[in-house]
Amino acid sequence: MRSFRGADCDTDHYLVIAKVTEKLAVGKQAAQRFDRQRFNLRKPNRPEVREQYQIEITNRSAALENSDDDEDVNRTWENIKENIQTSVKESLGLDEFKQNKLWFDEECLGFLDQRNWAKIQWIQDPSQSNVDNLNKVRREVGRHFRNKKNVYLRAKIEELETNNEIQNIRDLYMGISDFKKGYQPRCNIVKD
Repeated sequence: MRSFRGADCDTDHYLVIAKVTEKLAVGKQAAQRFDRQRFNLRKPNRPEVREQYQIEITNRSAALENSDDDEDVNRTWENIKENIQTSVKESLGLDEFKQNKLWFDEECLGFLDQRNWAKIQWIQDPSQSNVDNLNKVRREVGRHFRNKKNVYLRAKIEELETNNEIQNIRDLYMGISDFKKGYQPRCNIVKD
């Protein structure tokens, strides 16, 4: 265990880090879950995408009908599965993992640098003027962070309203569940 005075947590406490060695068993389902491809399921509602998918499937199934009948059942199933997956990938495309547009940006980093500089001045010279300066900078940084987060939350709420207006139910309910759950770290890697 060791304490780190240089780590900035915006508190008068110091960060303590402990190294622990532990062997963890990885669940089989969690290891397999990351290899799957996710298709963009919002596109099949469009008529042009649906027609493109139907054309892809008919072309590929016609190619399967011309193949040999001597193949075993497993090989035939693999061909059918592969044809369906490639036609879906070409017509729908893969769904990108959702990248959250976080409210923390370069401007916030600048405010953090100001706070760190004020804290370093206070550590080097703990006079009353440096204490007042540090408290003032902390208030400004906290106010800025709250404002940025409120703007971000308003934008998310407006996005939910537009999804409701255009009847995009899937994105609406996914956004609502994100709001209700908040941040939840993934803990499905550890089996026990």
